[in-house]
Amino acid sequence: MSDESNNTNEQEDKLQNATLINGLYENWFLDYASYVILDRAVPHINDGFKPVQRRILHSLKEMDDGRFNKAANVIGNTMKYHPHGDASIGDAMVQIGQKNLLIDMQGNWGDPMTGDSAAAPRYIEGRLSKFANDVVFNPDTTEWQASYDGRNQEPITLPVKFPLLLAQGAEGIAVGLATKILPHNFIELIDASIGVLQGQRPDLLPDFPTAGMADCSNYNEGQRGGRVRVRAKIEERDKKTLAITEIPFSTTTGSLIDSIISANDKGKIKIKRIEDNTAQNVEIIVQLAPGISPDVTIDALYAFTDCEVSISPNTCVIRDDKPHFLSVNDILIENTQNTKNLLERELEIRLLELKEKIFFGLLLKIFIQEGMYKHPKYENSGTFEGVVQVLNDLFEPFFPQFYREILPEDYKKLIDKPMSSITRFDVKKADDQLKALNAGIKEVSHHLKHLTDYAIAWFERIREKYGKGRERKTELRTFDRVEAAQVALANVKLYVNREDGFIGSGLKKDEFVCDCSDLDEIIVFRKSGAFLVTKVQEKVFVGKDIEHVAVFKKGDERTIYNMIYKDGESGTSYIKRFAVLGVTRDKEYDLTKGTKGSKLLYFTANPNGEAEVVTIQLKPHSKLKKLQLEVNFADIAIKGRSSMGNIVTRYPIRKILLKNKGISTLSGRKIWYDGILKRLNVDGRGLYLGEFDGPDKILTVMASGIYELSSFDLTNHFDDKMLLIEKYDADKVYTVVHYDGKSKNYYVKRFTFDDISIGKTVSIISEEPGSKLRLISGAAQPVVTVEILKGKNQTAEHIELNLADVIDVKGMKAQGNKLSQYDIKDIQLIAEHDDEEDVPDPVPDTSLEEVVEAEKIDDEAEKEVAQLDLEDTSLPEVLPEQKETKKKSKDVRLEITNPDDIDDKGQLGLF
Repeated sequence: MSDESNNTNEQEDKLQNATLINGLYENWFLDYASYVILDRAVPHINDGFKPVQRRILHSLKEMDDGRFNKAANVIGNTMKYHPHGDASIGDAMVQIGQKNLLIDMQGNWGDPMTGDSAAAPRYIEGRLSKFANDVVFNPDTTEWQASYDGRNQEPITLPVKFPLLLAQGAEGIAVGLATKILPHNFIELIDASIGVLQGQRPDLLPDFPTAGMADCSNYNEGQRGGRVRVRAKIEERDKKTLAITEIPFSTTTGSLIDSIISANDKGKIKIKRIEDNTAQNVEIIVQLAPGISPDVTIDALYAFTDCEVSISPNTCVIRDDKPHFLSVNDILIENTQNTKNLLERELEIRLLELKEKIFFGLLLKIFIQEGMYKHPKYENSGTFEGVVQVLNDLFEPFFPQFYREILPEDYKKLIDKPMSSITRFDVKKADDQLKALNAGIKEVSHHLKHLTDYAIAWFERIREKYGKGRERKTELRTFDRVEAAQVALANVKLYVNREDGFIGSGLKKDEFVCDCSDLDEIIVFRKSGAFLVTKVQEKVFVGKDIEHVAVFKKGDERTIYNMIYKDGESGTSYIKRFAVLGVTRDKEYDLTKGTKGSKLLYFTANPNGEAEVVTIQLKPHSKLKKLQLEVNFADIAIKGRSSMGNIVTRYPIRKILLKNKGISTLSGRKIWYDGILKRLNVDGRGLYLGEFDGPDKILTVMASGIYELSSFDLTNHFDDKMLLIEKYDADKVYTVVHYDGKSKNYYVKRFTFDDISIGKTVSIISEEPGSKLRLISGAAQPVVTVEILKGKNQTAEHIELNLADVIDVKGMKAQGNKLSQYDIKDIQLIAEHDDEEDVPDPVPDTSLEEVVEAEKIDDEAEKEVAQLDLEDTSLPEVLPEQKETKKKSKDVRLEITNPDDIDDKGQLGLF
């Protein structure tokens, strides 16, 4: 065989035994990816822990003696189980502690609100919380595996009897996938688990430790594709100051402040100063620049800063040693079922323990009572096997009393008993113990038969024991969508070169148009009758001979354009009115008939649909007797922008002059108040406030007794503690019942609200500490029921009152009339009559028959008194019947029968 053929065979053998590099990389990558997914980044569905968290908890339990342990010691002990070093263990331990559920902390563990890091592990201490000891551990139900080096045993999963994964949340990035499970409310999880046990499907929504507000309308049960919008809570302290008191989840006060400063530097918002006063609670003070609207700034903060963030959940968990994408509701169902199974296993173990105790107790009792330890065969047995044989023979008649076979190990345990304990054996005490053990077996057996009820009771106990202080923190709201262009600060100056056809922010030598933002769109009308909409730029060509340029507001139905144009083909002039609602950016539209030579003769833009009167002068013509005519745009209907318009004249026009400025031809703007979004709208959502135009205002009254007048601008924000919102009417009379903190009395007054300037706040009740607004009504005749306490025994009595009959209309600053001389326990508005006619008086407690009878008795008593008066000048004591008469008639007749009914000012109480 030639050398060449030998070389070929050797090469073939090498190729057959070789491993391809791409195969190696594929296998290694899959092994690494599986390891990261299963052993590092993704939590297990059963206990909600990643491996490092599980090992930390196991170490804490291993070291637990009720006292605090240095975090450094816990980290060192955990390294027996976790092969990735102390830094990863320390970071994971701090994260568990900051969730304030499983670890009691001592020292500086950092602050997730501010982003401050924890102190070094040698300076901080921790121990398992009572909740963790109750819920997380049970060695009897734990499955164990060897640690990475084979020296120790560690749990595969911990037997957690609570939906811990959903309570704490989780986040991790693996190879090829990621997980992001949002935290949920402790109490709501328990209630939902109880609902699952009762056959209901849960509907969970997240709750964040940083509080704030959340819009979970697109949560999608926490699955991929869902989204949660989270907002900071911003309060308006005054017209120049905003306060951020709660921040969105996933942000810190430091990152939030940085985003606000960045937005200010970019000109998106304009602030004067920002202060971080955060201590135990979040407080970031934002001082506004002069002339800046706080309402618009709040919207701008949501639009341009981290005051609003969007979170995309992705619930990936390990189940059956594989990653699964589940909904949070499915996870809760599985956690609840797992808890039920663990409780069942614990009961079964407890039942077995009780049976074993009864087994050995009965074994010992029979052994002693029957004197088996003194039996000759037992005493003469030389070997253990012999002892077992003898005891088997002796116990044989008693075998039916035992639940299982007696094993040699049981005899070994029996004969190891010291003789002293046998001689001191108390039969009665043993019987009591066996009775108690049997009662325990009955109880455990009952729980096993009613396992669902037992599991429900378990969850209820956990809620009662640990639920205090764990109420929902995040307020669930539906957010309106803030359009960035509508709230962006006007940080750009717009210029125009009409002749050359350029607009932009860089044409500083040309005509100034207006201030706008770099997010705005600009609408441009040319003298040819064409228009287009384009973005604000430094310099852009839009066509020569520009007639009008302004900021474009998409969907604006109030801005009406009035125009007269000449058709280039026929020479006829047309008039039209139209609005521009929506267009394609940078697309040119023609407002004329589109013929060559068409051009604008007259054009105005009217922000509130104004319609002016113009004088049209015609060129002289042989057929024209009148060379001038007047046109009122109010006579022209508003149509679409593509309409041809109405004919003005077929003759050439020399000039068009403005004669009179017009007034709005549009009806008032219909405004609604959306109580969910706390915003005004024109879409018909919520409470209808009315039609608004020009100087109209909105009246708002707060629970604190402060009222304010505001404009009907859709950007306005309104407080959650608002009692009343409606269109302001200067002539409308309102009735108010308020409590005065100084005199400790209730007062009623009727008045009209003063027409104060927009943004000013005025109190309509006393400003003394403890004063409060009890109720307010704008009805002509409001009827209330008042519960008063009378006499030494504070007897409760209910009385109805029409407040319109109690007091006349007075000034807004008047205190009003005292509602009652007695203590008032409660007052409720029960009816509001809007008509001015008298409302029937409330039905008295005393019937008409009783009143008539009482009046007869009164008449007879008066006659007797008069007769006695004739006979003797000294009057006798009041007759008992007369006392009873006055008691019966007091509810229907106004009498001063008791000097105590008169107050300190000499005024009679209303009742």
